[in-house]
Amino acid sequence: MTGRVYLDWNATSPLRPEARAAMAEAMDVVGNPSSVHAEGRAAKGLIERARGQLAEALGASSGADLVFVSGATEAAALALGGRELRGARIEHDAVHAWCDPVLPVATDGRVEVAEPEDATLQLANSETGVVQDLPQGLAVSDITQGFGRLPFAYGWAGVGMIFLSAHKFGGPKGAGLLVIPEGYDLSARSRGGGQEMGRRSGTENVIGIAGMAAAAEAAQRDLAAGTWDRVAEIRNILEKAIVAASPETIFVGNAARRLPNTSLMLTPGWKGETQVMAMDLAGFAVSAGSACSSGKVRENRVLAAMGYDRAEAGCAIRVSIGPDTTEDQVLAFAEAWSRARQKQRARAA
Repeated sequence: MTGRVYLDWNATSPLRPEARAAMAEAMDVVGNPSSVHAEGRAAKGLIERARGQLAEALGASSGADLVFVSGATEAAALALGGRELRGARIEHDAVHAWCDPVLPVATDGRVEVAEPEDATLQLANSETGVVQDLPQGLAVSDITQGFGRLPFAYGWAGVGMIFLSAHKFGGPKGAGLLVIPEGYDLSARSRGGGQEMGRRSGTENVIGIAGMAAAAEAAQRDLAAGTWDRVAEIRNILEKAIVAASPETIFVGNAARRLPNTSLMLTPGWKGETQVMAMDLAGFAVSAGSACSSGKVRENRVLAAMGYDRAEAGCAIRVSIGPDTTEDQVLAFAEAWSRARQKQRARAA
């Protein structure tokens, strides 16, 4: 197989052609959406059209306000800042920084929430892929990794606030969304012109917003068409091939429901960073965990919460695939990984 193979979709997914086309169209709209002249109204029209598209894609067409932000990190700060919400150690850093991480985590990665009204819980974990059952009445949920890959609608989820980042489902980087109950008194963290209903000041990222809306619509079409069922089949082929070559490798969280595209492979005695570098040299892009935490020497909170010690956690890599990933590509990865594993065993002997 020639050329590189991208297997890090949970870090960021490739830009969808629908998003690219929408962004190109938005680039020709020169007005500031806060201006009252025709050019400004045209830009504002693009934003409001995108707001409607996203509301429909999220099942939030009524009874909710959609606030455009730069991404899930900013949305988490808006939703959680100044509130005393309980969370779990498996939450993304952007959420973990704001919550009290006291909710118990089972060894399979699932979290039970007894009092959801003062808690935050992610829809799916970016590292393990473990999917949570969101309880009715939950205060906040980070749906960043799950949107477009799992059935979800704000209208029936029973969650107070949700947020996401566009680049996880084929939209552009630097665009995100926070959904809050209609009329909710949310304190702005950036003050100025009062954009986004006074929740988030600053000129809106019109181009990014247009791309995010187009990507969300396309993502929901793919989900409805069963695209991610096929992705799960490809993921299972990969895991079967890895187990055949290395029976000692553990797929973290596979006892629970997982995202259809995610495999967190833990191979005792073989450092994850070494595996990532070996696969990179072989032409495969994978990661040693969340992209926002890679490169930082510290305990892996997610695996520690699930009962793995520091040495074990240091031997994990994440392979996350997408609709463009083929069976030939994952089998080629498994073959290259298996060769590297044999060399590692020989050096350790």
